[in-house]
Amino acid sequence: MKKICNYISLISLFIVSGQSLKVPVDTLVTTTHSTTIKGVDFSYTAETGMQPVWDKEGFPIASLFYTYYKRNNIKNKGKRPLIISFNGGPGSASVWMHIAYTGPRILNVDSEGYPVQPYGFKNNPYSILDEADIVFVNPVNTGYSRMLPDSEGKLPKREQFFGINEDIKYLAAWINTFVSRKNRWESPKYIIGESYGGTRVMGLSLELQQNQWMYLNGVILVSPADYKVLRVGGPVSSALNLPYFTATAWYHNQLPEALQSKDLAEILPESEDFSINTLLPALAKGGFINNSEKIKVSEKMAYYSGLTKKVILQHNLDVPNSFFWKELLRDKTGQTVGRLDSRYIGIDKKESGERPDYNAELSSWLHSFTPAINHYVKSELNFKTDLKYNMFGPVQPWNNDDDNTRNDLRLAMAQNPYLKVLNQSGYYDGATTYFNAKYTLSQIDPSGKMKDRFYFKGYKSGHMMYLRKEDLVQANDDLREFLNNSSTKGKPAKY
Repeated sequence: MKKICNYISLISLFIVSGQSLKVPVDTLVTTTHSTTIKGVDFSYTAETGMQPVWDKEGFPIASLFYTYYKRNNIKNKGKRPLIISFNGGPGSASVWMHIAYTGPRILNVDSEGYPVQPYGFKNNPYSILDEADIVFVNPVNTGYSRMLPDSEGKLPKREQFFGINEDIKYLAAWINTFVSRKNRWESPKYIIGESYGGTRVMGLSLELQQNQWMYLNGVILVSPADYKVLRVGGPVSSALNLPYFTATAWYHNQLPEALQSKDLAEILPESEDFSINTLLPALAKGGFINNSEKIKVSEKMAYYSGLTKKVILQHNLDVPNSFFWKELLRDKTGQTVGRLDSRYIGIDKKESGERPDYNAELSSWLHSFTPAINHYVKSELNFKTDLKYNMFGPVQPWNNDDDNTRNDLRLAMAQNPYLKVLNQSGYYDGATTYFNAKYTLSQIDPSGKMKDRFYFKGYKSGHMMYLRKEDLVQANDDLREFLNNSSTKGKPAKY
């Protein structure tokens, strides 16, 4: 729990950017700590620093802030897994999973994830650091990561960082440098990404393999955003949301007694079946649907959603999630439900309207995460800087063209028999819904020849399912199980 040693690398370089703030280019702070995980006491080292992104001529054009945790006294590091962790956004720092899920310290919150004062952090007795080393990476303009000006003070072109494929390309090269510096080429390697990070790591799986010659054992998707569905909209996107409506309505006791009296795990398969086999074809018919069929479908939608048949018909069966957040409790308490985690409740200026005034869950999370990460980095990791820690950084406009990440993951898996995929989703996530994630898994490999290499885990919480203590415990154990399932155990990589 207490730092034993601390040094700053002599290779540290500093350059001066606008406002005379110093941006570390290549620097390292090392601290040593102790912890207890799964009842076992051990020490670990935290390396916190900045590592450059190089251009084609070998000059630094950006520097990424990272924290690398490794368990001490490991005899055979070649067998110890390395997990490379990203969050999403795009434009989000790595803070969320870092100090709430897999890292050795977690937020001081209650058992359901709500803020508690004094703000701060505590030991994470469920962290996977007992089984794997972890590096948390902050892409450009997130955390303390920044672009770097050249000798004339000119910043590099933003376009080379801020886009689906641009992001994947420079991060893959950065990972190569990191793995080489830390001498982890022998280790089984995993990449984990939350939300937009799901898109990122699907693409990284192939980019690492084809252009960095780095082969992974696993890709972990946490509440992944699949923009092949989210940005396209239409019947598929709409139908996939209904099971999320069911879960949220169940949580808030808004379902008919026949469903409300059952456990959530019992009723979700019913809603999923209706969504795929009845609602999706009905939505695909559009305005040509038979009126009697439309009414019948609306009645069943009302049964599974907690909404009225009237508002469903007013939306022609296509109910936006944003309307659901506003409508579910409108006539009960007049409150709204959260977007990323619909367990959270909000209060709008008016009960009328099509969508909530704000995201109740995100306000709550920023309430507790922001002071905790700033305090943690400076007080325990001893990384000192006057730069602002960007919870969300300026990365827009973001280039969304040529999103082939779904197929990238398929090709990486086809070329690498070792590679397996785990998806973790919360049932109450209304932004990247759990059934959308299931659908994505089903679409990655249409042949079905690799379906036994996909794993799905669901939790009774939201986008950041790990904020709920029960799910924090289970989700970390599910990661341990996945590490074991994806271990090669000496078997050759062949079909």
